[in-house]
Amino acid sequence: MRVLVTGGAGYIGSVITQRLLERGDVPVVLDNFSQGHRAAIPPGVEVVQADVADIAALANIFLGGTIEAVVHMAAVSVVGDSVRQPLRYYRENVANLLPFLEAMMRGGCRRIVFSSSAAVYGEPAEVPISEECATCPVNPYGSTKLMGERILADAAAAGDGAAGLHFISLRYFNVAGATKDAGEMHHPETHLIPRVLEVALGEHPHVELYGTDYPTPDGTCIRDYIHVEDLAEAHLSALDRTIAASGIYNLGNNRGYSVREVIETAARVTGRKIPIANFPRRAGDPPQLIASHRKAADALGWRPRRGLEEIISSAWEWRLRNPRGYAE
Repeated sequence: MRVLVTGGAGYIGSVITQRLLERGDVPVVLDNFSQGHRAAIPPGVEVVQADVADIAALANIFLGGTIEAVVHMAAVSVVGDSVRQPLRYYRENVANLLPFLEAMMRGGCRRIVFSSSAAVYGEPAEVPISEECATCPVNPYGSTKLMGERILADAAAAGDGAAGLHFISLRYFNVAGATKDAGEMHHPETHLIPRVLEVALGEHPHVELYGTDYPTPDGTCIRDYIHVEDLAEAHLSALDRTIAASGIYNLGNNRGYSVREVIETAARVTGRKIPIANFPRRAGDPPQLIASHRKAADALGWRPRRGLEEIISSAWEWRLRNPRGYAE
């Protein structure tokens, strides 16, 4: 199957591209390289350097109906930035989705896996979070992902039978870890696990700990972490399901780890001290975010196979092999 991966030069997109190759599909990467790395793309993969709203590039990609399905990863995704730059997030994540979907459907492509987020839930009233929980995002990033889901659902409802759009939306929780060839490298880094490892490497003096008085066993926030390889495997299962069905699924481990647990595990894995600096709580940080992946297990036949220690160990090994990241 010929599959377009938007944002395929990014952290998650590059791993999905590699997995598609390994199972015999033909991935095509569309990326504007504002955040991705050319070196992250597996050798031999066709690459189109363009924006997802580039009408001419999209027309050429979908020309002749050779693209059979899409994995749509391209987005801006930093929560804090979305609060400071909401119009940019609505433009990139919502407005740009419309010409992309129009080009895709004009080219006869009716199958899409959409990268969504646990941010659509906001501050959930119950944990673990199921797909039936109310969606009430508390930041523009979460709002844009929820709007993307609604656009896809409306487009799917407007079709009939095989001619209609089939979509799977995957709501990620906290993605981390690395493969042999691909790891997490953002500038600046805002995610906890790579940030902790940067401290272990001596690149920063301490880890910032925001809030120690939450109603949790050790007073710090609890989050659900999923290995990037487990996430990629879920995308392949979802892609196959788009042949005949649409749906929305959580992707997480069904258990949480506190910030202190993450730091302690990283110290154990790396064998290095990781200093901590305490700061007040950040607005909008819920005490716990833990996924229920029951629906994904039932419908996609998917369950995560890797825990926190393997997540951190793989990320640490990748950083040791690649101290400058992709160093482009």
